[in-house]
Amino acid sequence: MDLLLISAAETAADDGGFLGVVKTVNDAISGVVWGWPALILLLFVGVLMSVLTKFFQISHIGRWFRCTIGAVFKDRKVTAHTKDKQISQFQSVCAALASTVGTGNIAGVASAIVTGGPGAVFWMWIMAFFGMMTNFAENVLGILYRVKNKEGEWSGGAMYYLKYGLGAKKHCKVLGSVLAVLFCVFCLFASFGIGNMTQINTISTNMNSTFGIPNWITGIVLMIIAALVVIGGIKRIALVTEKIVPIMVIVYLLGTVGVCVMHIDQFGAVFSSIFRSAFGMEAVVGGLVGQGVKMAIEMGMKRGVFSNEAGLGSSVMVHCNSNVKEPVSQGMWGIFSVFTDTIVVCSLTAFTILSSGLFDLQTGRLAEEFAYLENQTGSIVGVAFQVNFGEFGRYFVAIALLLFAFSTSLGWSHYGTKAFEYLFGTKATLFYKIVFVLAIFGGATMGENLAWELSDTFNGMMMIPNLIGVLVLSPMVYKCTKNYIDRHVRHMDVEPMLSVHEDIQRQQALALEAEQNELVKAGIDTDYAE
Repeated sequence: MDLLLISAAETAADDGGFLGVVKTVNDAISGVVWGWPALILLLFVGVLMSVLTKFFQISHIGRWFRCTIGAVFKDRKVTAHTKDKQISQFQSVCAALASTVGTGNIAGVASAIVTGGPGAVFWMWIMAFFGMMTNFAENVLGILYRVKNKEGEWSGGAMYYLKYGLGAKKHCKVLGSVLAVLFCVFCLFASFGIGNMTQINTISTNMNSTFGIPNWITGIVLMIIAALVVIGGIKRIALVTEKIVPIMVIVYLLGTVGVCVMHIDQFGAVFSSIFRSAFGMEAVVGGLVGQGVKMAIEMGMKRGVFSNEAGLGSSVMVHCNSNVKEPVSQGMWGIFSVFTDTIVVCSLTAFTILSSGLFDLQTGRLAEEFAYLENQTGSIVGVAFQVNFGEFGRYFVAIALLLFAFSTSLGWSHYGTKAFEYLFGTKATLFYKIVFVLAIFGGATMGENLAWELSDTFNGMMMIPNLIGVLVLSPMVYKCTKNYIDRHVRHMDVEPMLSVHEDIQRQQALALEAEQNELVKAGIDTDYAE
């Protein structure tokens, strides 16, 4: 491997200087972490979690809708702000959605379709369906193994269930600790990739192409705004994302639905193109059917993970800051998050692109008059809106990208902070926040393609230790889910599973009992409670 990287670096030095070195070395690493074994592992974990929970995402679809978005309108506790270091369940999911609903939903979908064909959308759906339960499992394990730091703030995530869960297995103490550290290191890199460079680069590119604003000016402005929010910690991030995420998602959905309604007559052709491309039945040039299917699956999986982050172990870090006590309750918010991000937002983006005439639906390639967009995937959705709404459409997408991408950056700053905290302690996190804010300028001026490629690599490196942890601890997910079903569906009198730490289990059980007694006195259905 060392010889490969040295050789790659020497070749790149001749071709493009430092950035050439970075690109070639990154390609070598990406080929390993995003190889078929890793993709199969990612899908296998989602399938396993679905089977173990008896396809919870389908069998209990009414419950997780009712106990997530439905509870927002029925249970004040879900949205109520707290005076301590915790945040509400609604704030946690808004912060998580802020991190996932970003460029992956706009530029990422466009990139997947250009590279993998319309069939990539189908494989994004498949990954999302099983990814719902991967995210569910991550959140359940995150709540079960979380602890409180010296400032009284919840700290949880893959590093904690790797250390306290995998590490508790026989002969696995060192392995659990090593994987926890590796996860944090990869998370730090990813926070500057998926959470910073890619997001900020997409914003600056679109601000430049749409409004003529120089990239460096965009970078400076975003640095200042980010500093005001990020350095304030999770409470301030949650307060901001709670306000902008619901609005930006609803407005963007209205825009995409508007385009889809205008081209409703194209829906049959779009669906047909997606399924033909997914299984290599489109009119490909040169008969490269197998290669077309491979690219559709690979891009669908990679962009699906980039979009909803199921399998990365990232969003669980903000879910763990919630004041929730029931692990499965936060697990259901994980299902809702992936559903909203990919099944709803990404699908509408894909249908907007494919129904607007930008692609030849027979071949799955960009139409001849739009072929120039092949190397400008970040502009494809803007062009689709412009075709339908004129100049307003282009401005609409530029502003949407600004909000989506910047909110993602805010969310990922928290993930990086938690990883840095685990490695170096709570007080040291201020250093990370300052570096993260300063790095925004670099993201604003970096080349678009390299930013995407680096993000894919960091995602893959972060994914591996997390999936190992989820796979090994899958029996705990099964037990916790069964415990929840026994109590809330079968109404059995059994002790709740709230934490693997005895002191936290006792505290949370007493608090949960008190809350449920209050709900009973108030005549509120306790099924909406945790």
